[in-house]
Amino acid sequence: MKIKLEYGAGGELMEEFIKEFILKNLSLKSAGGVGLEALDDGATIPFGDKHIVFTIDGHTVKPLFFPGGDIGRLAVSGTVNDLAVMGAKPLALANSMIIQEGFDSGDFERILQSMDETAKEVPVPIVTGDTKVVEDKIGIFVITAGLGIAERVITDSGAKIGDVVLVSGTVGDHGIAIMSHREGIEFETELKSDVAPIWEVVKAVADAIGWENIHAMKDPTRGGLSNALNEIARKSNVGILVKESDIPVKPEVRAASDMLGISPYEVANEGKVVMVVAGEYAEEALEAMRKTKRGKDAAIIGEVIGEYKGKVILETGIGGKRFMEPPVGDPVPRVC
Repeated sequence: MKIKLEYGAGGELMEEFIKEFILKNLSLKSAGGVGLEALDDGATIPFGDKHIVFTIDGHTVKPLFFPGGDIGRLAVSGTVNDLAVMGAKPLALANSMIIQEGFDSGDFERILQSMDETAKEVPVPIVTGDTKVVEDKIGIFVITAGLGIAERVITDSGAKIGDVVLVSGTVGDHGIAIMSHREGIEFETELKSDVAPIWEVVKAVADAIGWENIHAMKDPTRGGLSNALNEIARKSNVGILVKESDIPVKPEVRAASDMLGISPYEVANEGKVVMVVAGEYAEEALEAMRKTKRGKDAAIIGEVIGEYKGKVILETGIGGKRFMEPPVGDPVPRVC
């Protein structure tokens, strides 16, 4: 068997690959917290009355510089967001860079400066790292690891019947922006990636309603909103009903999606959070999100139900219902 590109693109093929090869060949020890077997956004280790959260991410994107961001901003945001959706305040990042021989030094400095600027937004320091230069024609790969601390760990498996589902802003921006840029599709307003750290959004909601009332979170990166919702539904053993009319999508993203034949629900976002909260706190959570810079377009998009356990149901604009299936793989490769 040969490893395929789709195995690293999110969606069902990636999950099957992880279970078949990675989980089968590694000893799973969670140290009393959330471990590898949970396939969550990070791992946790109990630390007194708090929890250390640890995560790591490899980043590869083409092009390296794109409307709204670059691989440096992507690397910092991606790792910070994995910590944030587990309820962890980012404490420190580590950065490893694998660079192709002959890579332009000006571009290298530009990437590092972008990482520094993004880290300052959180803020979180980049405290250690490693650098390799190789002969292979890879351009540059950036691998970031992060440590955070959580008062209460939030997983992607805690959704309960009666909960409400929110998303912190418009979906599909990152993947569609990159694909449109590659294909040379132009609009009256420039379509930009949403890549950004989301800790401010998460903390604002926690401060407003309490960590205990946030039952599940996910950052909808590879596989997009559809994959994130399906993971929450399956792991929580609940159904999720979402209304298509309530899902925020920019008109230019929807137009580009139609032109490219891609669903905006299935492509990566890099500056959003999907959050499941107790039903009675939904409006407070929404208000808290909308008061932040990154959450001004937040919306309540659905609810957690007892029917269709493990599935996501999409109520269409004309009142029909269909399954929102998880993607097999990411339709837009090399975006995160």
